[in-house]
Amino acid sequence: MNGIAEVARVAGVSKSTASRALSGAGYVSEETRRRVASAASEVGYVPSAPAVSLASGRTRTVGVVLPGVTRWFFAQVLEGIQESLLSAGLDLVLYDARSGTPGRRRIFDDFLARRRFDGLIAVGVEPHDAELERIEAVRCPVVSVASAGFPDDIAIDDIDVSRRATEHLLGLGHRRILFLGGGTGRRTSVESRRFEGYRVAMDAAGLGERATHVHCDVTVPGGYAAAADILGDLRARPTGIVAVADEVAIGAIIAAQRLGIEIPHGLSVIGVDDHEYAGMFLLTTLAQDARAQGSAAVDLLLRRMAAEPGGLVAPASQPQVRLVVRNSTSAPFETPQA
Repeated sequence: MNGIAEVARVAGVSKSTASRALSGAGYVSEETRRRVASAASEVGYVPSAPAVSLASGRTRTVGVVLPGVTRWFFAQVLEGIQESLLSAGLDLVLYDARSGTPGRRRIFDDFLARRRFDGLIAVGVEPHDAELERIEAVRCPVVSVASAGFPDDIAIDDIDVSRRATEHLLGLGHRRILFLGGGTGRRTSVESRRFEGYRVAMDAAGLGERATHVHCDVTVPGGYAAAADILGDLRARPTGIVAVADEVAIGAIIAAQRLGIEIPHGLSVIGVDDHEYAGMFLLTTLAQDARAQGSAAVDLLLRRMAAEPGGLVAPASQPQVRLVVRNSTSAPFETPQA
């Protein structure tokens, strides 16, 4: 591959001018910059990332921290982030920070401290205080998606979303409604906020004493196992389920079908997300655009990176959701109990 000297010769400039034009470090005229870029393309020269970083002080790299990519939401957000970073000519370094793993501790204690980034995006990491301090110590702009504790967080209103899901079932006449999914995490977690929205709706309907949270992993198998257990008990069986996410809702639908419970007349189920399988299972859900949230995070981060230190940057608008009614919800077959 031809080097910078060949680029300089074809462009008719010095090696130092060609280097400045390609790295963005130091002044060159716009006409010269275009001529050097054209020469680089002609001879097939691609500047190395370390060389550009050394010359410009920029790494052209953005770190992304998320708790795995097996969840639909995280995978969709990551796709939106990657697509937007590639369009901006930036590299991505991905860290899988699953909760409670040694790898997560190493990421926060070691890698984030010694790596240099132009920006950092945290997706659904919900950091503890010590982890948040380490992220704040990273000397670059930080933006988050669905991660409580960050000033620049792009997230739907989880409390309101779950309230709306619960009110959808209440409006159909359901009274025995349980909330399915999530662990016993902190109040700031997505699962806890969504349970709070469910409780708000149940309290407003005078059913606060019946509010029940059945915990499970936020996965299809997690939803299936928890739902199979609760639906197998005729005395405790609900007529409606508000699932913390579509994966859990889909698991609950599969469990109900295997127990011979008809969806939706024997059991109504509503989720959150509009997972790619939601239509296949005719799932009623509160739909959000996770890919767009990833793109919005990159847009906000780029504006933070371009701003002067301490400069004001307009925040991103809050993502909206919409109710998508399919065939997994209806009025209960039995007469609702007061």
